[in-house]
Amino acid sequence: MEFPLRRANGSIDVIRAWRAEHSHHRLPLKGGIRYSPQVNQDEVTALATLMTFKCAIVDVPFGGAKGAVQIDTSTCTDDEIERLTRRYTHELVKKNFIGPALDVPAPDFGTGSREMAWIADTYVQLRPNQIDALGCVTGKPVDEGGIHGRTEATGRGVFFALREVCAHTADIIEGKRVVVQGFGKVGYWVARFCDEAGARIVGLAERDGAIAAPGGLDLEQVKQHRDATGSLLHFAGADTLSRSADVLELDCDVLIPAALEGQITASNADRIRARIVVEGANGPTTPEADEILHAKGILVVPDIYANAGGVIVSYFEWLKNLSHVGFGRLEKRYQESAYGRLLSTIESATGTTISADERRAVIRGADELTVVNSGLEEIMAVAYAEIRDTLLRRPEIRSMRMAAMVNAINKVARSYLSMGVFP
Repeated sequence: MEFPLRRANGSIDVIRAWRAEHSHHRLPLKGGIRYSPQVNQDEVTALATLMTFKCAIVDVPFGGAKGAVQIDTSTCTDDEIERLTRRYTHELVKKNFIGPALDVPAPDFGTGSREMAWIADTYVQLRPNQIDALGCVTGKPVDEGGIHGRTEATGRGVFFALREVCAHTADIIEGKRVVVQGFGKVGYWVARFCDEAGARIVGLAERDGAIAAPGGLDLEQVKQHRDATGSLLHFAGADTLSRSADVLELDCDVLIPAALEGQITASNADRIRARIVVEGANGPTTPEADEILHAKGILVVPDIYANAGGVIVSYFEWLKNLSHVGFGRLEKRYQESAYGRLLSTIESATGTTISADERRAVIRGADELTVVNSGLEEIMAVAYAEIRDTLLRRPEIRSMRMAAMVNAINKVARSYLSMGVFP
């Protein structure tokens, strides 16, 4: 689609935008909207295809879709971005490419909760009698129908993927040397969760370069430095690397590329020294590099599974919008009352007294964030077990990426067969 955008200086630009839908074996469809000057139709259609398989791997009942607007937001005012977003939403509504039962967008590169709130508001204005209208998009602010835990969901999902890998190899995250490329929506959160689990963050990178410290980096101090200076570079106590890609070649146990696609290539894969690569970004490893890493015995946890946390929690947000009630709101107090009675019974039976602090910790009911994180952890664990089972059962499958794709394709095929699409 194409539509005009009047700039603040009075000039008019013609904006190119897309929405691609890949598979309708499940409805609604799901996929983010990215704002980027480099985006094109091939990229959008490819990402829509990946969304189909990503949803299938983690058993989220959506088909795959993707949207994009060809725009450099750094050259736009906030007012221009808002008008562009609302016009894009109008185009989607006119073409029947958005709706809680049809196609549900979400944030992606260059977009966030602000843009999702504008999309939701525009859709509600155009569909004022639709009671489930807020379910037309996910990734919204919490006070506009969003859900707690969505911001950090992708990073938390990457962490859960790493934890599952370690758990099934009789290993632990504590003490692992971790390098993260990217310190944004995904990279910061996965680094933080790894740090909290006892890992040592020895390298971080952003677009303008990287920092490394074999003894480990203090994440909060790094974040304060980045917020104050606008860059990770020249952080006290760390070595500064001029190229972001240099961080990929640091000596570490776990490498998490969580920035852009095509970062690990045939030209640098031989120099990767990590034992595990967990793909937090979409497509950070090229097919040629994938073969090299496999030959070196490096375990690659594929993006199509590892970064599915965002769509999983988007699914929870969509369910919340359809049910019109937050998770935990109905049962939290009942759980606390029931746990309290159970503790009182234990005290009476044993003659012991449980302290007030211990009682509060034990009887605490599940709020929305607790339920969301628990659901995310369960889905990531089950999906990993299925991938691992396929990998062990079928010797011709040589990698987690291939096993994940086999599982996804089989699930989509079974869905079409059940509908009677194929004889």
